[in-house]
Amino acid sequence: MQALEIESRPWGMYEVLLDSEHTKVKRITVKPGGKLSYQYHHKRAEVWTCTKGRLSVVLEDILYDLQPGESINIPLGAKHRAYNDTMELAQFIEVQTGTYFGEDDIVRLEDDYERV
Repeated sequence: MQALEIESRPWGMYEVLLDSEHTKVKRITVKPGGKLSYQYHHKRAEVWTCTKGRLSVVLEDILYDLQPGESINIPLGAKHRAYNDTMELAQFIEVQTGTYFGEDDIVRLEDDYERV
């Protein structure tokens, strides 16, 4: 599947695979040592499915380790982050559902790259 949009981030990159009225789907690649911000959203819930490598996920201050094929549900408003503490790329599919999918619906609580 060809990406509709590709964005680089300090922790890796994401590719938008589907963007519709009620759903957005991204393939997210986290480089070794990369860490997404600890965040929550007002208008969307997410489901993350690990597809490559090992993905560490903090959800409401509880740590989960995902292997390929394993998923985690991130409810609306739940604090969450993903990171890769291995030497290999980690990749996951993020399925967003809700009423709005813009990047400005990210409320960052902690960010290793000092983004606001």
